[in-house]
Amino acid sequence: MASDIAKTAKIAFEQAQLIPSTERIAALHAIKAELSSQKEQILDANKKDIQAAQIERLDLGKGDKWDSMLQGIVDVAALPDPTGNVTYASELDDELELYAFRVPLVSCWSSLRPARSRCEHRGLGYKSGNAAILKGGKESNNTTQLLSKAISAGLARTSLPEAYVQTIQTRAEVSSLLGLDQYIDLVIPRGSNSLVRNIQNNTRIPVMGHADGLCTIYLDETADLEKAVRIVIDSKTDYPSACNAAETLIIHESLLNNVWPSVAKALLAADVKLQCDPRTLASLGSISPPPNNLQSHVRPSDDASFSTEHLSLTISVTSVPSLQSAIQFINSHSSHHTDCIVTESDAAISAFCRGVDSAGTFVNASTRFADGFRYGFGTEVGISTGRIHARGPVGLEGLVTYKYMMRSKGKQGHIVGEFGVGKKQYKHNPIAATTVPF
Repeated sequence: MASDIAKTAKIAFEQAQLIPSTERIAALHAIKAELSSQKEQILDANKKDIQAAQIERLDLGKGDKWDSMLQGIVDVAALPDPTGNVTYASELDDELELYAFRVPLVSCWSSLRPARSRCEHRGLGYKSGNAAILKGGKESNNTTQLLSKAISAGLARTSLPEAYVQTIQTRAEVSSLLGLDQYIDLVIPRGSNSLVRNIQNNTRIPVMGHADGLCTIYLDETADLEKAVRIVIDSKTDYPSACNAAETLIIHESLLNNVWPSVAKALLAADVKLQCDPRTLASLGSISPPPNNLQSHVRPSDDASFSTEHLSLTISVTSVPSLQSAIQFINSHSSHHTDCIVTESDAAISAFCRGVDSAGTFVNASTRFADGFRYGFGTEVGISTGRIHARGPVGLEGLVTYKYMMRSKGKQGHIVGEFGVGKKQYKHNPIAATTVPF
């Protein structure tokens, strides 16, 4: 039952807090070794899942995906331990010390991912000291079972509880978990807009993540043509179904008859369909000779165009008279994920990066860089577009919080009644410390 899984995870978390953090690193290397030894069986199971689901992104054997997965585990293991570091230390009185230090964010978090089950997510759970319940999906059921088996075998080599990271598969288990706020402290959903919204609307447990990836590129009036083409094409076509792919392109009106036609020509050559507002649509008439797919790949935009996460080779295009108008448009229409400006103006850079209210604001760089691995986090459990606790790609730092520890060395201990007007006064002297000395 889901309640048993959640209860076991919470107990495992409590047990693990007394185990040295070095054991978590050992667990990651043991897991990597088990996955390597069972590679053939796992990839055979993965092929069965791909054939049944007809979903190419499930393919762990494609390109360097398998090696990247294992490297992700090694990278997480090599990252500095995010727990135990002192962030504040103060001597309140003689022999009375206060310390704030980093601890795991939650006793148990649940990561729900409908189509894939990522070993790197388990790695983040181990490394950050959080117990986790992960869900792959029915499309990857065979793969998930063997991955979990290999991970359990690796974990058995260490002193960490076997239930530290667990896996579930069914929707019924998910529904049950969403009601177990006495055991689960955080839900991190990954998947479609409807999935995320449904989870947000059906649980009292805090939800970290994003429902849409409406990323925008703004071509400022000083935009360099070569940069504009490279950045727009990469942001849209590198992985169109990713949450950090560009879905909207904003053109400064001064570029409508020079830069925009060249960018549009490059997009059409990459088989991208354009949904254009009247002004950007009219400017396409200046392209000579017209691309063969101009008629089939270009249509007028509508009200839904700029609130739609296309997740395909389609991009919505509009024009604005000023940088301020672009900022207002993005703040009104984007999902506050990642937005980019292409410009040569320092003033525009400063205004855009501060004025756009998104988790990531980029300058002359593809929106596809919005990723935990590319940021150097090793990997990520998701990208948060919220404003509380973590924002942007959520790696190890996003999975820890802090707690306070106070110690009195006085013979009689310390009591608050001894302090106040006409009594003892607090010293609040800073203490140089990187770890708690007890």
